Amino acid sequence: MMAPWPPAAQAGSAGSGFERKVSGKLYLVPNALDVAARGKAVPDLQEGLPLGVIRVAARLAHWVAENAKATRAFLKRVGSVVPLAQSLQSISILELPRTGAANDGESMHGLLLPARQGHDVGLISEAGLPAVADPGAGLVSAAHAEGIEVIALPGASSLLLALAASGLEGQNFAFVGYLPVDAAARAARIRELEAHSRQTGQTQLVIETPYRNPALLAALLATLAPSTRLAVGCGLTQGQGWNHSAPVAKWKSARRVMPADVPATFCFRAEARQPSHANASRC
Repeated sequence: MMAPWPPAAQAGSAGSGFERKVSGKLYLVPNALDVAARGKAVPDLQEGLPLGVIRVAARLAHWVAENAKATRAFLKRVGSVVPLAQSLQSISILELPRTGAANDGESMHGLLLPARQGHDVGLISEAGLPAVADPGAGLVSAAHAEGIEVIALPGASSLLLALAASGLEGQNFAFVGYLPVDAAARAARIRELEAHSRQTGQTQLVIETPYRNPALLAALLATLAPSTRLAVGCGLTQGQGWNHSAPVAKWKSARRVMPADVPATFCFRAEARQPSHANASRC
């Protein structure tokens, strides 16, 4: 008979990496992607998250977040669908340490104290999936190291939604995050990524702070080859969201307006160079 996977914890065992030392779990709770919709009515949370996720969020009394205020706003939306298990004022919301904090390891250990005491903890992103293009991976890693079970709940990722709608290569892609702010360094990085895409066929995904989106689009159009395909997913899952995918040459002629207050994901893939006639004749 095949043994169950993962292996069951054995009392008193240590060092296997699979035993559950504590009963509390760390839930990775997705957030809706519509939180940046400014000046618009916030839609029902069920339009962006499964009801099962909302039910889990409603019962959690301990949270770790990038921003406590934003998490309280999220929980208010949760409570409008499923009543919270306890009052919002009594729910504990701890914030992740800022990037570069000297005692990150100790901080993560402290944030997981409720789980070690047997309470389930929720980790939430500002938008989308926790720890994907978002802070929180350090907490997840610490939870695994401490034998705390990690459960990822289903929800939308703007990166995958943009990739799926791009029509570009979806089996060979890389998320490379933010590009340099300096114009010269940014152009050099774009050329580097395009060359890699041309060589490997890999789709490149990049993001930017919304107010810099117009500058990033302009830089991509000025730097990428006319035949390189560029796709942009903007304001995904929002009422006025859109996806557009076309060669750079067509983007230039269309002159599509890029909003500066809505999150967007940029994807591009370069065409492979055709072999020269000299090389082709040798085949």
